[in-house]
Amino acid sequence: MKFNFITLFPTKVQAYFSEGLQEKAIQKGVFSVNIVHLRDFSNNKHLKVDDTPYGGGPGMLLKVEPIDLALKSLGEDKGLVILTTPSGIPFDQNVAEKLSKLEKPITLISGYYEGVDHRVTEHLVDIELSLGNYVISAGDLASLCITDAVSRLLPGFLGDRESLEEESHNERDILEYPQYTKPSDYNGWKVPEILLGGNHAAIESWRNANRKKVDPDITRNL
Repeated sequence: MKFNFITLFPTKVQAYFSEGLQEKAIQKGVFSVNIVHLRDFSNNKHLKVDDTPYGGGPGMLLKVEPIDLALKSLGEDKGLVILTTPSGIPFDQNVAEKLSKLEKPITLISGYYEGVDHRVTEHLVDIELSLGNYVISAGDLASLCITDAVSRLLPGFLGDRESLEEESHNERDILEYPQYTKPSDYNGWKVPEILLGGNHAAIESWRNANRKKVDPDITRNL
């Protein structure tokens, strides 16, 4: 799979893929990354790609022209075009799995400032995705989160495919079971005795019984 990033900050995106599992997966050819600097498509001598909104209001909007030209530069490699925005479809594990099965590239447009000229959404984007009901200062973070969640599902990314079978959110609102490692007793905090034996059926039953569930009111503890 190929991921294209249309961004104002190429070095931030590149840094994420320069080490760890992502770097190894790219070296193995599991997926590839192509970074497009939006300012390369500015028609302004100062390389501006944003302007004030019509009708007034605070902030600046990314202009439609440089985004259109950046997408055209990708040609057939454009594939599915995604805009990261707080008003998009909620991104979850189900969406990640569907994206991981695509047989074409994915292009992610990172939003900034007050947002993006709505003509981008109307004419240039296939889908808008949101990480949740909050606002971050740069869409690059959302684009990277989406790419990470999708790429780790690709064959060859993880050395042990079984790791994907017992993950959180494989089933709706069901999280992974608690896990422990050595030592079995630390400061009097002990690992459940059942996990220390070799009864695999009993361990499996304990794990299923102790899976966490998504709490719809997590703010009660804040």
